[in-house]
Amino acid sequence: MAKPRVFISSTYFDLKNIRADLERFIKSQGYDPILNERGHIAYGNKEKLEEYCYKEIQTSDILISIIGGRYGSQSKTENQSISNAELKSALEHGKQVYIFIDHAVHNEYKTYERNKDIDGITYASVDDTRIFSFIEDIQSLPINNTIASFETSSEITEYLKEQWAGLFQRLLSENSKQKELIAINEIKSTAKTLNQLVGYLIEERKNGDQAFKEILLANHPAFNQIRELLKIPYRVFFNNLDELNELLKARQYDDVDEEDWDNQEIREWLKVKATPKMLLKISNELFDENLKLRVYTPDTWDKSLIQLSPLGASDAFDDDIPF
Repeated sequence: MAKPRVFISSTYFDLKNIRADLERFIKSQGYDPILNERGHIAYGNKEKLEEYCYKEIQTSDILISIIGGRYGSQSKTENQSISNAELKSALEHGKQVYIFIDHAVHNEYKTYERNKDIDGITYASVDDTRIFSFIEDIQSLPINNTIASFETSSEITEYLKEQWAGLFQRLLSENSKQKELIAINEIKSTAKTLNQLVGYLIEERKNGDQAFKEILLANHPAFNQIRELLKIPYRVFFNNLDELNELLKARQYDDVDEEDWDNQEIREWLKVKATPKMLLKISNELFDENLKLRVYTPDTWDKSLIQLSPLGASDAFDDDIPF
C-alpha cells in the first residue's frame, strides 16, 4: 500500500537530534521519512548534488522545514542556502509544507524587523542574518506560510499529530459527502437534460405547428367549396384576399363596391356574364386582420361563410338560400 513520503529539510549538525526524533515519529505514523543522511536520496552523476534533493521533493507528499540558527551550505544554483531552496521548491510544486522555527530565532526575528536597516547589529541566535531575510520571505507568501516555533522535538511532533489528524478527518468528511455530491451532480445532469429536452420539444412544437398549419392550409375546406360552387375544373388554392380576387377575376367574378354590400361583414362578387347573374358572398371571418386566409379544420368549418346565389334571390346569409 502506498505511504505518504515526508521530506525533512534542515541544516544537519545543529538539528541532527531533531531530525532523528522526527524520523522515528514519521515511521510510527506509518509514513516514509526522507532524510539525506540516511541515504534516502538517489544521487546521479549528471547534475549537481543538490538538484537531486529538489527532484526528491517533487516525488514527496509532505515537506517539513526546520529553521534553526545556522544558515547552512550555500546553494550553487541559487542565492540562498540549500535548505531554503528546498523549501521554495516544495512551495513551487504545491506540496503540503510545515515550517518550524527555533524559538530563540523566532523571538530575535522580531528584533531584526525593527532594526534590519541598521548596520553593525549582531544577533545571538543566528550565524547569518540571511536566515531572518528568508523568514521574512516566507511570511510574505500568500499561501502555505503557517509557521510554528519550537524548543523541543516533542513540540513539533505534537503539532504534526494535530495537523495530520485534521487532514485525515477532513478526508473522511469529504468521503462521506461523496454520495451527496454524486446525487447533486446527477440532479444537475438530469435538470440539464430536461432543460435541453424542453427546449427541443418547444422548438419541435413550433416547427410542428407550422407544418400542421401548412397541411391544413393546403387542404382548406374553402378551396373545395369554392371549386364546387363555381364549377372550377382545376385545383383551387389561395393564401390571402388578393389571390382570391385574382382567382375570381379569372372566373369572371367582379368586385362589388363595399358601399353596395348588403352586410359590411360580408364581401360580394358578381358574375354578370351569366344567366341568371350570380352573386358570390364570402364572410370576412375567412380572413385575419392582415387579410390572410385563416386556417380551419374540417370540424370547425362553417359552409355558411361562402354562399352563391342567383342575383335577385333572397339576400339572407344563411343555409336556407335556394340553389
